[in-house]
Amino acid sequence: MSMTKIEIITRPNKLDDLKDALNEIGVLGMTVSQVYGCGLQKGHKEVYRGRSYDINLVPKVKVETVVCEIPVETVLEAAQKVLRTGKMGDGKIFVYNLSDAVRIRTGHRGEAAIKDIPGEKPES
Repeated sequence: MSMTKIEIITRPNKLDDLKDALNEIGVLGMTVSQVYGCGLQKGHKEVYRGRSYDINLVPKVKVETVVCEIPVETVLEAAQKVLRTGKMGDGKIFVYNLSDAVRIRTGHRGEAAIKDIPGEKPES
């Protein structure tokens, strides 16, 4: 089985919907970052103390996950279903093939590095 990294960049107000949708299909591990970017939107103008400023970096969230057992198409469909508004700024999804992963604590590599270890509980 191959490992695939999926990066989803979207509106911050859609984060909870996206997390719920991914959890429903079995995607439990993810990394979330607050990012700024510009694409087709090219930002917007804001007025502060009478002066106009171009704000060309728009706040977004980036959700990263790695899957091996859940089909990539399932993840893409679930994400698009909750994120698509049909308006500019919905975001982008990037898909990468991974050659390896390492769980630092145990030294597990490949799929074993991203799968849950049966019987293991997270530290409190």
